[in-house]
Amino acid sequence: MRKFKILTLGAGAIGTYIGGSLALAGHQVAFVERPEVAKDLLARGLRLQLRSGEHLIPDPVVVGSLEEALATSEYDIAIFALKSYHTSAFIDSLSTLHTPLPAILCLSNGVDNELALGAALGRENIIAGTVTSAIGRNAAGDITLEKLRGLGIADEHPLADELTQAMTDAGVNAQLFACATDMKWSKMLTNLIANASAAVLDMTPAEIFAHPGIFALEMTQLREALHIMRAQGIHVVDLPGTPVRALAFAVRWLPMVISRPLLTKAVGSGRGGKMPSFHIDLHNGSGKSEVDYLNGAVVRAGKLLGIPTPVNALLTQSLLALTRGEMPLDTYRHQPVKLFG
Repeated sequence: MRKFKILTLGAGAIGTYIGGSLALAGHQVAFVERPEVAKDLLARGLRLQLRSGEHLIPDPVVVGSLEEALATSEYDIAIFALKSYHTSAFIDSLSTLHTPLPAILCLSNGVDNELALGAALGRENIIAGTVTSAIGRNAAGDITLEKLRGLGIADEHPLADELTQAMTDAGVNAQLFACATDMKWSKMLTNLIANASAAVLDMTPAEIFAHPGIFALEMTQLREALHIMRAQGIHVVDLPGTPVRALAFAVRWLPMVISRPLLTKAVGSGRGGKMPSFHIDLHNGSGKSEVDYLNGAVVRAGKLLGIPTPVNALLTQSLLALTRGEMPLDTYRHQPVKLFG
């Protein structure tokens, strides 16, 4: 099997898991991180707790800038593993590069990153991807695989098939998808569940689903997203280890008395006691949130199509206000009635 030369943009949870797994499988992998983080990773290495046990990569190739990485080596592909709110800054940084980038596999959540990267670098150079496995980040370059599901790769580039095989051989469980849009919107549908509401209300997903009023709100936001998908001809597809079509069926057709216990069990097994990403971002002091790239994407699509999306709009506006410090963090804390009236 071909061994790839891979440039991983970011050594966060996804970047370390995917890049580290490929490195363990014999591929040449370099990581780009901020200079202070790169120095730390060079000193202590990368640590991956996988199903096969704990693995240490003692001497990873880590550089402090994209320019440095491109000046010292050529790569077959780059893995874009940054948060959606970093995409714009990344694109701006490309203006100073003197060396072209390889094709980019974009693993960021949301449905707009590939479009933005494609506008800057050429759509033919972007491969849409999505990670469904649950990855815990202990520190930069130190991750735990909490639940193996897999990774989706859109079959839209000459390297897609070989890359999928390389990922699977590295234990990542990759799968090709014919339609990037179906794959990315289906993943976003799963990202919406008990995410914004948990952050705004400072409640766990279990508490969210235990409350009849908030559960009804959750189902409404998902129905809004499904309405937007249907209007655009976007199909719900199952993702690796993730039965998204069953989720959509439950949201659309099952009464709450049946759907609530089913979805409560599914969310609990998927996340355990871990708080969702929006809550983590809200409380880590970064002042950033991906809500505008998930719930906000539903709202923007609804405006273009003339389809109301009031619940997604409420969750987006409320969480952005909390993130920006326009409201105290305890404004809605454990007060669901205050949020949805």
